[in-house]
Amino acid sequence: MSVEEFQKRENGCAPLARGAEGSPFHAALGRALVRRGLSLETFCPAADVLTRRVLEEYGAMFVAEGVALPDACVLETEEAVERFQREAGWRAEVMDGEVVELQPVAMAALLDAREEAAQAGLRLTPRGGSEAGRRSFADSLRLWRSRCDPALEHWCGEGRLDGAEAERLRGLPLREQASAVLELERGGVFFSKYFDKSILQSVAAPGASQHLAMLAFDVAEFQDARVGAVLARHGWFQTVLSDLPHFTYLGLAERDLPARGLRRVESAGQTFWVPDMESRQ
Repeated sequence: MSVEEFQKRENGCAPLARGAEGSPFHAALGRALVRRGLSLETFCPAADVLTRRVLEEYGAMFVAEGVALPDACVLETEEAVERFQREAGWRAEVMDGEVVELQPVAMAALLDAREEAAQAGLRLTPRGGSEAGRRSFADSLRLWRSRCDPALEHWCGEGRLDGAEAERLRGLPLREQASAVLELERGGVFFSKYFDKSILQSVAAPGASQHLAMLAFDVAEFQDARVGAVLARHGWFQTVLSDLPHFTYLGLAERDLPARGLRRVESAGQTFWVPDMESRQ
């Protein structure tokens, strides 16, 4: 699959591939979940549009090694996020005057990468202040609404939605709201910042961000391939095609990623490792 085809599908312009459950990523994730005493169907039901899209966009995190992982594809409430973060634990470090928090293993790897980068005369710094690392459910909800609310106003103005439908969408429970938004996007009513692509290519659905799992770090120097190479040597990779500064801690060597159901995609001069959802059935 080309980058263009991948992006078209993720924009909601093309239906999900049939038999995707037979993909390399689903097979690898299924094995990983079994080791954790979970099943793929309960973790991310195939018939659930929201969790299936979340898995495609952000799922690489769920094959990480040596870290705590959520027991659901989406953490649906503030209480669920707080419980996971409390049980997983985190480590805080000051980086360029900003307090960044990550799971302890991920932070240790990041600090090692920063040291290696410094020795090579490179900077490796947080982008976006403290939000470069751990975020709260409220943070993810705020970011979601920063896209959803303006889009509702925009599409009402364009005549694609009427006021009553917009108000109904605003009043839906978050999970139902996210599913309804994704359904609208299949018809070209996009909810990203500029209304030209899927909202999931702009912000994560509430409860779905890798930052909630404390395994994501936004890098200011993301365009420097040398910085990316340093991070990769310490288990950090770009895994979200639509989010260039975003790196995910996988705790794996790059050579091991294909066996975890991830595929290499080159885009914008950078290397991403994303879930390989192409069916092999």
